[in-house]
Amino acid sequence: MSTPETPVDVSTDAGEREQSVTPLELFFDLVFVFAFTQVTSFLAHHLTWAGLAQGAALFGVLWWSWVCYSWLTGTVNAEEVMPARLVVLTAMAAMLIVALTVPDAFGDDAILFGLAYVVVRLLHIVLYTVVAPPETQTAVRRIAPGFLGGPALLVVAGFFDGAIQASLWVLAIGIDYGIVFVRGVEGFHVQVEHFVERHRLIMIIALGESLIAIGIGAEEIPRTPTIIGAALLGITLVIALWWLYFDYIVLAAENRLSKETGTDRTVLARDSYSYIHLLIVGSIIFVALGIEQTITHVGEPLGLIPAIAFCGGCGLYLFGHNAFRYRDHRTVSVLRLVVGIVAVALIPVATQVTALTALALLTALFVGLAVYETVWSDHRNRLRSSETGPGQ
Repeated sequence: MSTPETPVDVSTDAGEREQSVTPLELFFDLVFVFAFTQVTSFLAHHLTWAGLAQGAALFGVLWWSWVCYSWLTGTVNAEEVMPARLVVLTAMAAMLIVALTVPDAFGDDAILFGLAYVVVRLLHIVLYTVVAPPETQTAVRRIAPGFLGGPALLVVAGFFDGAIQASLWVLAIGIDYGIVFVRGVEGFHVQVEHFVERHRLIMIIALGESLIAIGIGAEEIPRTPTIIGAALLGITLVIALWWLYFDYIVLAAENRLSKETGTDRTVLARDSYSYIHLLIVGSIIFVALGIEQTITHVGEPLGLIPAIAFCGGCGLYLFGHNAFRYRDHRTVSVLRLVVGIVAVALIPVATQVTALTALALLTALFVGLAVYETVWSDHRNRLRSSETGPGQ
């Protein structure tokens, strides 16, 4: 095992040495299972326009904290460096406090939420400056004012409410997300296989949150045939979401990222994964809310906010895919764009028909899209053939 004095071997390009996702990273991600569940629960208890915006903001700060650590652990194998391991585990504990305070992050626990979040982000900067190579340390110092200033504003926001609190949250998120865009990512490095695998795993966590939503929705409801049918439709929709991402989209993205080198690769990784995956993963949180609300009110129409979350989340999922594809390949899937628009167009329908019917319509839409692409999409089949090779 490495000691603090052991030089850390960090490749300048992912092709030189690939590091597998470590058990420490998987363990760290477990706290985000709980955090994402907390966001869905927050939304379920705040079915208002303000609640929808606050839920999106909460997910935004949680997502960015995960993004920061995913870049860090892709640079340094924190499991092999004892001080780094301890810092990551400490950050995990602080992140648990963040998750615990999510339900009242804009109320009585606002200050505690902000303080715990600052600790998570401060430990990230500290770890980078201790174990990262010199050029990455320089890059971290360049963006540190934004990475610490944004979270610090969340603490300040905790002393206010209403419009002032909301404005400070918007400013904090803008600074935090904007600093790496304004000051650039030169000096950071991306190991392609490791980086893509980390995002595959966080997608699984988000999809798992949708399955948890099914259980939460049916927790205190008799297991009638209607509820069982809704649960089966819900898991079918989640399977379709999984299929549409993992069947070939992620393969095309990994191929594209591996073709870039140096700063071009880092910029592409920042845009396609750190930024655009916010839409893809975040949309799943809203879909989870829609599934939970459907099972809870299976025989009634969805309210306007749940309908927007459910249908809008489904549409946003596909819009995120197209943004991902456009950034990587400068093309879009017209079919996915159309299906996304149809999903959003179902919002008024979902407020008139039963929630079960709305779920059935969305499930049919996404399953149909997955089946069509799997059987008839030339783009998909060409890519899958190039991945497996002839005769495999």
